[in-house]
Amino acid sequence: MKFYNRTSELTELLRIQNLSFSDHSRMTVVTGRRRIGKTSLIMKSVEGFPTVYLFVGRKAEASLCAEYIPIISQSLDLFVPSEIRTFRSLFQYLMELASTRAFNLVIDEFQEFYNINESVYSDMQNIWDTYRKKSKMNLIVAGSIYSLMQKIFQDKKEPLFGRADNTIKLLAFDLVTLKEIIRDNNPNYTNDDLLALYSFTGGVPKYVELFYDNITLSVDEMISFMVRENSPFTDEGKNLLIEEFGKNHVIYFSILSAISSGINTQPEIEAALGNKSIGGQIKRMIEDYNIIVRLRPILAKPGSQAVRYEIRDNFIRFWFNYFDRHRSMIEIKNFKALESIIQSDYPTYSGIMLERYFKQQLAESLQYRDIGSWWELKGNQDEIDIVALKLEKNQAQVVEVKRQKKNFRPELLAKKAEHLKNKLLPNYQIDTLCLSLEEM
Repeated sequence: MKFYNRTSELTELLRIQNLSFSDHSRMTVVTGRRRIGKTSLIMKSVEGFPTVYLFVGRKAEASLCAEYIPIISQSLDLFVPSEIRTFRSLFQYLMELASTRAFNLVIDEFQEFYNINESVYSDMQNIWDTYRKKSKMNLIVAGSIYSLMQKIFQDKKEPLFGRADNTIKLLAFDLVTLKEIIRDNNPNYTNDDLLALYSFTGGVPKYVELFYDNITLSVDEMISFMVRENSPFTDEGKNLLIEEFGKNHVIYFSILSAISSGINTQPEIEAALGNKSIGGQIKRMIEDYNIIVRLRPILAKPGSQAVRYEIRDNFIRFWFNYFDRHRSMIEIKNFKALESIIQSDYPTYSGIMLERYFKQQLAESLQYRDIGSWWELKGNQDEIDIVALKLEKNQAQVVEVKRQKKNFRPELLAKKAEHLKNKLLPNYQIDTLCLSLEEM
């Protein structure tokens, strides 16, 4: 798949590289979930410039250094002493070298030093502080485990706290890019195909690339490609999250499974888990792992009890809904049955995802100051899919989302909008509309 989007991130990385080479060394941190395209972006930004790329695998420090020496030697066309056995010595050698020549140093999966030798971070801090101002290294470190990367660079107790000059958090492709990708590969795509690509991948580049490279960009083709023996998707959620959660992953998986099935308030989740208290885990999944988000009705006060939880990532939500929930089918290789379940569920499941799609579409239009949903604690009769407050003062849109516009009841939405206006937005001009597959 060709390189899409990332224009602003590339511009920023090239700006930092220019400063590093012309002024003094800079450290940039690139974060983002696995498969989001961090390495591709970084390597695109350093094309045509002297660059050392080091991947931190889980092996002994001396073994890593033995691997790195020929890489450095070849990348910079110089002799590197083979007796170097510690990363401290290797990093000091590179910083000293950067005092005489400018180059990029990319360290990928940087958080893995926690599993190899945690003192690497304090060693790097001392060497960086010593050489930064008198060298011309563009140091880029990348990592996929959100909680550890946060700890390394955001925790005041950590040696590298405050050392990063720039942080780039790489996100999934936006909707404009998703449309460009599906149009390039399938000019006759339907909006349902686009919704499926969004629902299954959330715009995560690697997943999009898997579909793209296998020419599977219709709804049925995507489902068939995911649900088969040796599919890269069946264990992806587990592999992704066990790295984050570690040995305590079982309770976190149970919470995410409940949320994915529509059990989305803390009392409901605790009841589903046998009345187990989960306040601590919920807090960590929001603050430390960035896996779920706490939702309140639009304009609700921060202390409001009307709280729901939602999985941030479309793919993780899909994975828990189908691959985790139906693990027994995968174990006995009954892929046909699972494919049938997903296909029969798709109209309902994608209808829910269509609401998320339109919230993102409205946000990307940059015409609103707040976008959310609205509901009341007692009952759901007045729940509204989307309430969007415009940049213009006292103007709002109230939106009902339907896959098929024929199912829209305008008089019911008008009644809900009137109730909302009386209760929350008395001075607002409110427009009501239905958004369906046609408006994608």
